[in-house]
Amino acid sequence: MQKTRFTRRAFLETAAASAAFAAFGKTFSAIGSEHTLKKALVVTMLPKAMGYPDRFQLARRAGFDGIEMRTVSDPSEVEAVQSAAEQSGLIIHSVMNSDHWKYPFSSSDPATVEKGIRGMETSLRNAKRWGAGVVLLVPGVVNPETPYRDAYERSQKQVRKLIPLAKELGVAIAVENVWNKFLLSPLEFIRYVDAFDSRWVRAYFDVGNIVLYGFPQDWIRTLGKRIVRIHLKDFKSDTRQFVPLREGSVNWPEVRMAIAGIGYTGFLTAEVEGGDEASLTEVAGRMDLIADGK
Repeated sequence: MQKTRFTRRAFLETAAASAAFAAFGKTFSAIGSEHTLKKALVVTMLPKAMGYPDRFQLARRAGFDGIEMRTVSDPSEVEAVQSAAEQSGLIIHSVMNSDHWKYPFSSSDPATVEKGIRGMETSLRNAKRWGAGVVLLVPGVVNPETPYRDAYERSQKQVRKLIPLAKELGVAIAVENVWNKFLLSPLEFIRYVDAFDSRWVRAYFDVGNIVLYGFPQDWIRTLGKRIVRIHLKDFKSDTRQFVPLREGSVNWPEVRMAIAGIGYTGFLTAEVEGGDEASLTEVAGRMDLIADGK
């Protein structure tokens, strides 16, 4: 495992990065009043038939403080999202880059990679406009055409190109653990993130995605302060299916203790099946129980 190097450059970036990652909103506490967390959901959980103002108001009524948007390329839609957030009081805390599966940085095709870079640039600018401190990135995909070593080296090369823009905008690039056959241990995840030697490349941890090959509480404790955002979903090992929160194989009390242990006080974002106000309110209630260590 590569040790973290605290260079002068990284030190000088710390204060600015911390400010960019801060978010405001109602909080819910657990495991001691010193630890507060904020509830959020991904925008795809809200009914697409609704306009943004109605969607965001629905999320607020259901008990959420924040939302994770997806990349938006149309300038008028960007402004509509911003207006809806301001009207509802809902905080856009992160942006999920929409192009990383279609145009992965690990591709051997320069045209594909270039489209991936353009998509990330749009995502970073979306995040700046909306006041989000983070863009979620799946950095690469290992498949029959892309060996592991190539995915590692190619993706790192492209992420490095984006760090100056991320720093300029004050938005972190947060690498997420997904089912891409890549970064399969927390020690390797640390090595990957730390290799950039930049406060603008961090970790976005997904609790449910780890259950097939690890224990989320272990990953959280190992990644530690590198984690800037957390996705919540649950997974049942014996059926190999995603299930509602607190109905799967995740040991939520242990996960909650691990979150408290690393001093994380940001957004927990549900990435589960959405629906109407009643179903969303139920999701928010399940998140309250998780925050209470249950």
